[in-house]
Amino acid sequence: MRRHGGERQGRVLTIAAGVAVLAIVLALCSLPGDEGGDAKRPARPRTAGPAVGWGFTHTQFSADRGADTSTARAARLLAAHPMPQNQHLMGWGADNPEPSPGRYDFADLDRRLALIRRTGGTPVLTLCGAPDWMKGGKAGHTDWSALEKAPDPAHYADFAALAAKVAERYPDVRHFVVWNEFKGFFDDAKGRWNYEGYTRLYNLVHRALKKVNSANQVGGPYLVMDSYVPGDDTYASGLKGPWGSIDRRTLDALAYWNRHKTGADFLVVDGSSYSKDDRYAPDPFAAARKFADVGRWLRKETGLPLWWAEWYVEIADGKDDRAGWSERRRTAAQATALIEMAAGGATSGFYWNPENEGADCPGCLWTSTELDDGGRQLPMMDLLSRFSGAFPPGDRPHDLDTGGTTVRGLADGRTALLVNTRDRRAVVTVDGKEVTLDGYAVRWIDRS
Repeated sequence: MRRHGGERQGRVLTIAAGVAVLAIVLALCSLPGDEGGDAKRPARPRTAGPAVGWGFTHTQFSADRGADTSTARAARLLAAHPMPQNQHLMGWGADNPEPSPGRYDFADLDRRLALIRRTGGTPVLTLCGAPDWMKGGKAGHTDWSALEKAPDPAHYADFAALAAKVAERYPDVRHFVVWNEFKGFFDDAKGRWNYEGYTRLYNLVHRALKKVNSANQVGGPYLVMDSYVPGDDTYASGLKGPWGSIDRRTLDALAYWNRHKTGADFLVVDGSSYSKDDRYAPDPFAAARKFADVGRWLRKETGLPLWWAEWYVEIADGKDDRAGWSERRRTAAQATALIEMAAGGATSGFYWNPENEGADCPGCLWTSTELDDGGRQLPMMDLLSRFSGAFPPGDRPHDLDTGGTTVRGLADGRTALLVNTRDRRAVVTVDGKEVTLDGYAVRWIDRS
């Protein structure tokens, strides 16, 4: 299983800590964070809402817990830059929602959804993972080491029923992703993904969510676009480029789901610019072209709006940390990836992991709210929020010809984003004017 920055396999901390009441942030819907149970939420308008866009995924540590002054500061930051915010059903900051059949605990989800509402975010729910009793465990007990285990086929319908329960509880949530990275669906005996099992689960959940409200938007299959560098033909496929080729087992799974799904409102994948064995081809910045090439192919094959549920540009170390680059280089690489994803036709994407519990958090969106002085904006937050505002769904940005080979550009009629992909000064021409960029500079230009 591919590693994720910020994800922990141990017990997910779920200590309830309410977000401080902010004078400048009006609570759109106040949900009690300690109620759990089966209380009904206040009714909300049942409209389709915005078409999502570029945002982030809450994980174990986020702005709903920590020091009061820090969570308040982070909430103000989010409210000033409203973006889509994704939360998982179980794990990654949320406790077991149904520890025993028919006994529910939504306290953590209530708290996270309340934060998203208060900060003006568009809520998205990823329906993963499953309570223990649905996957061979003991009812009333949660084994967090089994978080990534898929439900047993006999309990697919129970998982779909839980998904419907969640959709009823949060009627303002309009976008649902079914499962995460085919976790628990690899068939070791056959050496391939159990795409039949996943698709069966997906179809049951899709029908259940649409039955609750036909306006609910449902997508999958959240496959990892794993690739191999050129010359490594282990599982080579026809989807290839200078960065390598996509694992054919992934494409087989996608093809089966695409043929046998009951319906989908959007397509969800994730991936990295580097290969499955942690190599770049030919280098970290040029390898980001993978996002554009894969995106175009996926759009052509499925005809669906494309979401990148996660994306990675920096290889993790043995402790799953990504701290080998300077923040300047990291931000430039992330900006390049965003440009390539948009160039490939993606309309939405979710940055993984906004914070961690420590003082250092390479690539995080804000400093840890566990610290008294936390919740302060970091460079990646500035990039992501600007990109989200500049290129919303429905906008069709295009590659910007900068006249150079080391500067990538993306633009529409109003805004241009430039990224210097080298650690040396570059001079380019934009709209007839010379622009100088320092090494790894990220520059926004108002074209209006």
